[in-house]
Amino acid sequence: MMNSIDNIGVDPDSVPAKTLSTGARIPAIGLGTFGSDNYSGDEIARAVIDAASVGYRHFDCAAVYGNEHLIGPALRQVMHSGVRREDLWVTSKVWNDRHDDVVASCEQSLRDLKLDFLDLYLVHWPFPNTHAAGVDVASRDAHARPYIHDDYRKTWAQMETLVARGLVRHIGTSNMTIPKLDLLLRDASIKPAANEMELHPHFQQPALFQYLLDHEIVPIGYSPIGSPSRPARDRTPEDTVDVDDPIIVKIARRLGVHPAVVCVKWAAQRGQIPIPFSVKRPQYLATLQAIVGEPLTEEEMCEIAGTDKNNLLIKGQVFLWKENQPWEDLWDMDGEIKQ
Repeated sequence: MMNSIDNIGVDPDSVPAKTLSTGARIPAIGLGTFGSDNYSGDEIARAVIDAASVGYRHFDCAAVYGNEHLIGPALRQVMHSGVRREDLWVTSKVWNDRHDDVVASCEQSLRDLKLDFLDLYLVHWPFPNTHAAGVDVASRDAHARPYIHDDYRKTWAQMETLVARGLVRHIGTSNMTIPKLDLLLRDASIKPAANEMELHPHFQQPALFQYLLDHEIVPIGYSPIGSPSRPARDRTPEDTVDVDDPIIVKIARRLGVHPAVVCVKWAAQRGQIPIPFSVKRPQYLATLQAIVGEPLTEEEMCEIAGTDKNNLLIKGQVFLWKENQPWEDLWDMDGEIKQ
């Protein structure tokens, strides 16, 4: 995908960081570890080791990815190579079926990742609904239910317990909306340090993005290049392709890079933390180099801002709680939480 042939790594100290509300510093780019249906856990673990060798220090994991038990030994190898634990940033997430058992879920991730603590632990989705691996978008959890704030508040209280016990340094949310965050910020003793969300040039979420900045919650953007490796079940005919956008392509030609590099560079300059996924060195090296390389011009940033198509790719249909329900109900698009 990338056309960079430069195989030289990046000095991790040159990679910028963002400051959380706690004062902690999180690297401004991370490597995602969700291999979708396309890559094995062993391939991803090897990519973690090699990505660390070229300068990555931030790794985004999750229990549901099914590979933390392989990433753990990889992280051990990284640390045995001389990388200090305090220089790593490792995120994991509690899956939907463990909202009532957050502490045990976190402890399992720690065992699998072979770590004493996590830098960031997220509630992966605000819904307790789950599904079998590989099901199509019409699948429904027989026990599915809508977002119920009293239930989520109990889950969040368990997240706060993790901080009190020293198992995690920071807690955060993922796939949230403004109405849900309003309730959480009202009730939380520890506010979320970050919200992980889909963010790419064709899906910029400007209102939620600004809301997070206003509340000192760091936006972490998954699918920063438009998730070209997402499963077929997550594809719909109306989806657009960020790396084919004429504006993105034009800027890539000026810089002599693949359009994916432009997407990542835009993300970091805009103020979110992109977490691109790849198991191929030329790709993850090129995106890391993008963060420390020549910035986009102000005009180019404005041009990319104008490419937004509100094109949500990971619609989350499997988390719906009714038959024949529109996926839009998950995202509170009219400002109201659907029941």
